[in-house]
Amino acid sequence: MNKTVVIGMSGGVDSSVSAMLLKQQGYRVIGMFMKNWEEKDENGVCRSSFDYDDVRKVCDQIDIPYYSVNFVKDYWDQVFTQFVEDFKKGLTPNPDVLCNREIKFKVFLEKAMEIGADYLATGHYCQNLEVEGSPSLVKGLDGNKDQTYFLYTLNQNILKKVLFPIGHLEKSEVRELARKHSLATSEKKDSTGICFIGKRDFREFLSQYIPAQPGNFETLQGKIVGKHFGTAFYTLGQRKGLGIGGAGEAWFVVKKDIERNVVIVEQGADHAALYCDELIASDLSWVANTPPALPFTCQAKVRYRQTDQECQVEAINQGCAKVTFPSAQRAVTPGQSIVFYDGPICLGGGIIRQVGQSYFEMNRQVPSEK
Repeated sequence: MNKTVVIGMSGGVDSSVSAMLLKQQGYRVIGMFMKNWEEKDENGVCRSSFDYDDVRKVCDQIDIPYYSVNFVKDYWDQVFTQFVEDFKKGLTPNPDVLCNREIKFKVFLEKAMEIGADYLATGHYCQNLEVEGSPSLVKGLDGNKDQTYFLYTLNQNILKKVLFPIGHLEKSEVRELARKHSLATSEKKDSTGICFIGKRDFREFLSQYIPAQPGNFETLQGKIVGKHFGTAFYTLGQRKGLGIGGAGEAWFVVKKDIERNVVIVEQGADHAALYCDELIASDLSWVANTPPALPFTCQAKVRYRQTDQECQVEAINQGCAKVTFPSAQRAVTPGQSIVFYDGPICLGGGIIRQVGQSYFEMNRQVPSEK
């Protein structure tokens, strides 16, 4: 085969098994570790040094060369700065989407091509399959691990250069392969959450970059029920960390009034103010480079773990799409992504910029079957 593949290696089991499988398939494999964040712990040790050590061990085991590339400045400029600015505006951004678009499948892909690779590979749980003669982004076989939600900004031009070696496997199979071949990362726990925050308290981390602006928690009727640290630190549907006592059901964030520096809360996980059935999305990206003919019906997710929801994309004007749902959607959050699907095929997506009137504003009841 003699084709060269650069595999992005994180020091985790998924990328380790991906590298091993590529080697078994006859590719000339080069392991490459991306350093995107630079911060030392209380002992003066950078966490990434441990991950790179795991990369080294696995690459030695499967006998492939390995290198480290430093994208710390790129990540800061293209991902983290935007992340902080969005929070200041009251949005709830998803840095994984931005990282995939700006770092992994842009500067990292460019680096791979620069050193003569034919392909870039990653350990994502998704598939790059040919559908009707064109490369398509398809859900991973393991529905619990599918990562197409974070990869919707990939298009056909990028997919022609990308491989996803474990997309056709269940996570349990990946673990078993790692154990069978005694890979150094076979028992390593999966990383969770946002990479640069780790196990720290989210508000504590964010407060390093966004100063606290205390204000009031208010109900929809304007009753003050507590004090908050700043609108940037809360997201729609949030229950934990509000610190509002009193009798009755738990309190939830249902709205944010940035101009007044007020976080609006109500009691009850299914309060009508948490539900809507339409939104406006911007920054649209289509895997096929162009959207299907309008209007079109498909499925969509407005958050990563959500079950696919039926929807209709009614119009696209000035780079924004109007999306409507036949059923109520809970806690649709500006700044998050909406990702469109045709069954297992990812069509593309965009950033949620505006949500429609809530069921509370429309004086509608939330259906009991959600």
